[in-house]
Amino acid sequence: MQDYTGKVAVVTGGAGDIGKAIAKQLLDDGAKVVISDVEQTALDKTLEELAPLGEVSAIRTDVSDPADVESLAEQVYAKHGVVHLLFNNAGVGAPSVNVWETTINDWKWVLGVNVMGVVHGIQSFVPRMIEGGEPGHVINTSSGDGGIAPMAGQSVYASSKASVSIITECLAAQFSTQHPQLQATIFYPAGGVLDTGIWTCARNRPDEFAREKPSGQPEDLMGAFMEHAKETGMEIQFQDLDDLAKALLVDLKTGKFVAMIGVEGAGATLHTRADKIGKGEAPFDDHSLIA
Repeated sequence: MQDYTGKVAVVTGGAGDIGKAIAKQLLDDGAKVVISDVEQTALDKTLEELAPLGEVSAIRTDVSDPADVESLAEQVYAKHGVVHLLFNNAGVGAPSVNVWETTINDWKWVLGVNVMGVVHGIQSFVPRMIEGGEPGHVINTSSGDGGIAPMAGQSVYASSKASVSIITECLAAQFSTQHPQLQATIFYPAGGVLDTGIWTCARNRPDEFAREKPSGQPEDLMGAFMEHAKETGMEIQFQDLDDLAKALLVDLKTGKFVAMIGVEGAGATLHTRADKIGKGEAPFDDHSLIA
């Protein structure tokens, strides 16, 4: 699918920085866009910002709730009758701690949003996309942290994103043999540090999944990260999110299964990991131990 003019796209996590950038690029390409997000205030603000760019609507959705996602699908199909592009993009993170210091609620919340949110999106939209018979594309946002190689301190988040990558690979394989009019792509946001709302995602953490014990981490994670970089002389390069979204759409239109800035470097990392695993060695390196 190379022309998005008049196509209908759904973007979960659409009020977040990456989701908003994706929605903006889709609108620039002439698509009709539905954004969803769990944060109503941010959703309203994003809708107001995007409205002048094209046909866009917003529906509050908690992707961890299957009934909410089913309702999203029902409302989108009631309005548009079709979905061509599904971006399962909503995601959250957890404190960077040792595995034995994670809490059950860390796992429940992050897996509920990052993994089950993707599953719920697939289960509510894909059967309708199949029935519609039109070309379609499912794009699942993963992360190099887990999808390519985990950072040791990010066991919860990295596990969730590794799951997203595997789910997407299985989905793509099933589409190729059963429903070739549909495609699936893994999106790895990359290219530099991403200044997004995931640094402060705890603001949306439900009380029922509150941490059972303090993480010992500062509230301003981005500020702490920048201070650490300054103290250690680490050179920080930020990735422009609009450019990130533009690169994503280019990869989608050229049929890439993996959409990622700098994908060649990821390939080299995977080769190195595979070589170590093939020798029975642990695949982590010094980089994976920094967080």
